[in-house]
Amino acid sequence: MKLRTAGLAIVALALSGCGFRPLYGTMGANPAGQRIFASIYVEPIDHERVGYDLRNKLIDLLRGPPRAQDAAYRLNVKITETREGVALQNDATITRYDLAFTAKYELTDAKLNIVTQGQETTLESFDVAQSPYASLTGQQEAEKRAAQDIAEHIQIDLGVHFARATSSR
Repeated sequence: MKLRTAGLAIVALALSGCGFRPLYGTMGANPAGQRIFASIYVEPIDHERVGYDLRNKLIDLLRGPPRAQDAAYRLNVKITETREGVALQNDATITRYDLAFTAKYELTDAKLNIVTQGQETTLESFDVAQSPYASLTGQQEAEKRAAQDIAEHIQIDLGVHFARATSSR
């Protein structure tokens, strides 16, 4: 038990000495990352339900302003989707699909200068059931998981960008 406590103390000291700081850590009373995220307006995203879900997830994560005029930054995201049958029965009926989504994003400032840009991809799968309703529900759930995954990765990318930008000042 004493050895374990000593080991944890050594790890804590090593991390504090290397300059490690949490990406979403608080600086004083306000979370540093959240202040910047709150200044990002998420533009409407095309691509039917997936675009709608992705935009809502980004709004929830970033908590930005509801209107573009109130924002210091604008986030524009474009989505592409590929669908591939990956499991076949003996009669060549597809029983499972992979949905691959690629989101290319661009963050611009108020003067529409590009601040940062990037790309995120995710892969989700769903089974094709005997019931068309069950298959549709499976597809929609896979799309929701993809939107959540991409939104979280974009938030991390933006957090890393702003953390680097503020640490180099």
